[in-house]
Amino acid sequence: MTVLSADSHITEPPGTYIDHIDPAFADRAPRLTDLGEIGDGFVVDGMARPVVLGTVAAAGKPPEEIKLLGSRFADLHRGGWDPEARMADQVRDGVDAEVIYPSVGMVLCNHPDLDYKKACFDAYNIWLAGFCGAHPTRLLGLGQTAMRTPDEGIADLERIKALGLRGVTMPGEPGVEDYDSPVYDEFWDAAVELGLPPSFHILTMKAGPTRGPKMNSFLSIVRGCQDIMGMLVLGGVFERHPDLKVVCAEADAGWVPHFMYRMDHAYNRHRNWLPPGQELSRPPSEYFADNVYVTFQDDWTAFRFAGDMNWRHLLWANDFPHSDSTWPWSQEMLEKHTGDLDPAQKQAILCDNTAALYGIDVEAVEAV
Repeated sequence: MTVLSADSHITEPPGTYIDHIDPAFADRAPRLTDLGEIGDGFVVDGMARPVVLGTVAAAGKPPEEIKLLGSRFADLHRGGWDPEARMADQVRDGVDAEVIYPSVGMVLCNHPDLDYKKACFDAYNIWLAGFCGAHPTRLLGLGQTAMRTPDEGIADLERIKALGLRGVTMPGEPGVEDYDSPVYDEFWDAAVELGLPPSFHILTMKAGPTRGPKMNSFLSIVRGCQDIMGMLVLGGVFERHPDLKVVCAEADAGWVPHFMYRMDHAYNRHRNWLPPGQELSRPPSEYFADNVYVTFQDDWTAFRFAGDMNWRHLLWANDFPHSDSTWPWSQEMLEKHTGDLDPAQKQAILCDNTAALYGIDVEAVEAV
């Protein structure tokens, strides 16, 4: 069967930003730099730490070889920035097409300077359109917006659409109020009208400190996405915009049934906490089921509990080329994880749901 990855990534090459950025920011553009023993990394003006590449392209490596420091760009998966090499990577993993997210750009979502972030994202979108343009049926890019203002966000959507990209990756924190504010209503309407689903990906929002060993922070990564999904539901965004489709990306999916229950419980017991005029006409779980899509990769619980959530909104992904990727053994894993699904569910989660969300022509993909 045709298999689509709803969440894969590129590895930004050295010229991503400096070759396309607004000249006013040319001397401050993120630059790939030899950092000595640290390895190669992007030095970003205004950020205390460089963006090192150790886990950005560690797909397929055994655990003992996955290291944060010491990686060189020349040694990374070439398919991260070379669309021709990417075709071979897809074939090796049994994946026919991919929805493409950034890597360094995820970290830039947390940059404090909105003007700088805007310049970087505009440059990235231009580069990404060229990368995806080499194989437009198999490489489906998502643009980035800095969301300095709602009006500018709409203009970004229009440019992203004109570049041929399929959706928009959102920063966790916008420049004006928060995403449940009515000031964003026109932005959500524009996203619906243009057919560009907004995505909130892990690590694109600030996270608080985690107690315990460093590895414990890995378990809390999904919390940022959960907070935003809860805000959109309980804040009435989907009440006001019933046709809006939002993607919760790489935060796994097995938690969704309990999360929906917990929202309903909170609303049933504490809905008096909501501001006047923000009441919901349906249980919160119904908005989540109707308006939120979730991507996941190595999460067997998502398949196990598919029937307890809207499995038409479950989107499988391989996360290539990141360290959490299931590449190149995705097919072996899927054979094991999907064993209890009926054929319709398997077809939907591995292909049809992603195709419907992003308007992917499956016949064109199969013909390549």
